Amino acid sequence: MKKDCLLGIDFGTGGCKVTVVNSSGHVVESASGEYPSSHPRPAWAEQNPADWYRVMCSVLKGLEHRDRIAAVSLDSYTHGAVLLDSKMNVVRPTIIWTDQRSTRECDMLRRDGHAEKIFEIAYQLPAPTWTLPQLMWLNNNEPESIARTSHILFVKDYVRYLLTGEMACDFIEAQGSLLWDMKEFCWSETLCGLAGIPVGKLPEIGRPIDIAGKISVHASRDTGLSEGLPVVMGTSDSAVEDYAAGAIDPGQCILKLATAGNVNVMTAEAHPHPETLTYSHVVPGMWYTVTATNSAAVCQRWQRDTLCAPGTSYDEIDRSAEGSLAGSNGVFFHPYLQGERSPYWDSNLRGSFTGLSLASNRADMSRALLEGVAYSLRDCYRTIEKMDLDVHEFLLIGGGAKSSLWSSIVCNVFNKSVKCPACCDASFGSALVAGVGIGMFEDERSAVRQCLRYDRELTPNPELAQFYAKQFEHYRSIHDALAGCYQQINA
Repeated sequence: MKKDCLLGIDFGTGGCKVTVVNSSGHVVESASGEYPSSHPRPAWAEQNPADWYRVMCSVLKGLEHRDRIAAVSLDSYTHGAVLLDSKMNVVRPTIIWTDQRSTRECDMLRRDGHAEKIFEIAYQLPAPTWTLPQLMWLNNNEPESIARTSHILFVKDYVRYLLTGEMACDFIEAQGSLLWDMKEFCWSETLCGLAGIPVGKLPEIGRPIDIAGKISVHASRDTGLSEGLPVVMGTSDSAVEDYAAGAIDPGQCILKLATAGNVNVMTAEAHPHPETLTYSHVVPGMWYTVTATNSAAVCQRWQRDTLCAPGTSYDEIDRSAEGSLAGSNGVFFHPYLQGERSPYWDSNLRGSFTGLSLASNRADMSRALLEGVAYSLRDCYRTIEKMDLDVHEFLLIGGGAKSSLWSSIVCNVFNKSVKCPACCDASFGSALVAGVGIGMFEDERSAVRQCLRYDRELTPNPELAQFYAKQFEHYRSIHDALAGCYQQINA
């Protein structure tokens, strides 16, 4: 059978998705499966690395077009360090990016004057999201785990090791650890020293498009993929999502409604800022600036699992939300279910519904949740405005963008025209990276230009945009009033 397809494998916070595409960018097949997170204590979040591989294998074995695949590439959420002993056994569950337990370590870094040095080297300020303070927490609270650790990989890199037997990492993923020297382009001895780990425990570095290994005999049996299939390095989910959506030129802005929410602006050079994240782009020489909210589409998943009848679908929740008018009958939702990153960087914040009355109903709460996440993204964008970055085009991506109601709310809250790419999730982007890696596409930009298509374009309603501008100010006022309360409660 002709090997004319590419496979992208994405490890998101909630599950694994795989996409098979051909050289024209048409999706031949896709599938997904969920894996759990555990929350041993409030604001803690962990995953079992065995679940990633188990779910991936199950999903891959269900594919009908495995024999047509010419190459595979993986991506994953960032900051998830996998601690391995000398025999490559997992030492403990992986602390994931939503975990807030290392707040005290971040406070110590700021108090002791290390934050400025970290920012100078890594272009980011310490927050509980990052691997560096997570490793500090482990040194302070589970020193036996660190003592047993001989190797550190990251989510996709660990799974790729299981597929190929080769250990490696790309430089964009490395930037997400807060252990990488942006200027010297290598692991930082200084930052590793703060984390309490030797540099030698970290993997060798390559480019996202490098071939990092081949599917082993054992992995072929587990997955159904052909033995010897090239496995391209891949990179972080955020980087390949932006890439797949067509954000390959400076001034394009990604609005992401996935588990987390992102506002990412493409730039020709790095623009480090204390309130943002700064990463290299898949396209060589480019960068992107990130402002991010911890909880976006995960809020609707929480709503489904916690507040709705068993078996309720997201479509049913959307239909419920359509039964409420703009403004949700005075109900506001703040999506701080896991603390918050941009623009507040406050792990003490918590989610809330406010403005409830006896007149409020399920539809109001469903719509308020959608509006609250949109306001949170708009809040993130205030930092971009403050930085005066050039933005001339908005692209809306993520699972939440499939909702026509949620998409229109975001469009009106931002008061900007918004394009929705037809296929732009991380697994699609990883498939394109795989194609570049084996030479199916000439280069990174060519792959996108050959394969990108748009599903629809939204334009704002002037009256709704004006209404939402006023609502956004109320949203911010509620945050300001409650932030001090949460600080005291969590003290």
